Amino acid sequence: MSGPQCCDNPPTLNPSSGDGFMEQLGGLNAYVIGSQDSKLAILLISDIFGYEAPNFRKLADKVAAAGFYVAVPDYFNGDPFSPENPERPFTVWLKDHGTDKGFEATKPIIQALKSKGISKIGAAGFCWGSKVAVELAKCELIQAAVLLHPVFVTLDDIKEVKVPIAVLGAEIDRFSPPELLKQFEEVLAAKSEVDGFVKIYPKTSHGWTIRYKVEDEAAAMEAHSDMIQWFVKFVK
Repeated sequence: MSGPQCCDNPPTLNPSSGDGFMEQLGGLNAYVIGSQDSKLAILLISDIFGYEAPNFRKLADKVAAAGFYVAVPDYFNGDPFSPENPERPFTVWLKDHGTDKGFEATKPIIQALKSKGISKIGAAGFCWGSKVAVELAKCELIQAAVLLHPVFVTLDDIKEVKVPIAVLGAEIDRFSPPELLKQFEEVLAAKSEVDGFVKIYPKTSHGWTIRYKVEDEAAAMEAHSDMIQWFVKFVK
C-alpha cells in the first residue's frame, strides 16, 4: 500500500468543510451530521488521509440526507498520512496507526452511539478503513458493512463475516485487484446465511470514491448511491 496508487490525488484537507459539526465520540473527535433523533447510524471510516477531506465530508452529508445519523471519527488523532513528509513514509506512519488500533478505537464509539439511542449501525470503510469495517462485521458489532476499494482485507476475513456486506472495488487496483474481488464474490455466494454483493466499477482506480478526478466523478457518484442503497436495505 506504500506505492503511488494509495497516494494518488491526495485531498487538500479542510477542517471546516461539510455541513455538520464536531463532537467527542467514544474518546475521539468526530465530524457528525444528521438527525439527533435518528435511531440509525452510519460510521464512515476513512482512508489514510483522514476525516478532514472535503469529498469525504460531502459524502457524509449525502448519507445523512438519506435519513441516517452519520459519524466520521478522527482515527488518526490529528495525524493523517502526509505524502509530502519524506521523513515519515507510509510504513513508518502505519506503525502508529494500524487497523487493529482502529478496530479497538471503534468499540467505544459504538457504545457512545448506542448511548444516544441508536439501535442499528452500519459501517463503510474506505481503503485503510475497510479492514476496520470488515473486523466489525466479523464480530457483529454492526448490522451491515460496505468496503470501498479495500486494503488488507483477505479471503479469510470475508469467510468470517456475519452481517450483510457489500464490496465496491476498482478495475485498476493492485491492493484488491478484480481477481481477488471475484474470489470475495465466490465466498459470499457460498454463504447463504449472509447477504453479499460485489461490484467492480470499470475504468476506476484505487481510491476513486473519495479522491475522484473529474473523469471519475460519475463512477464515484454511482458507488455512493450503491453504498447508501445497501444501508437503506439492511440498516433501516
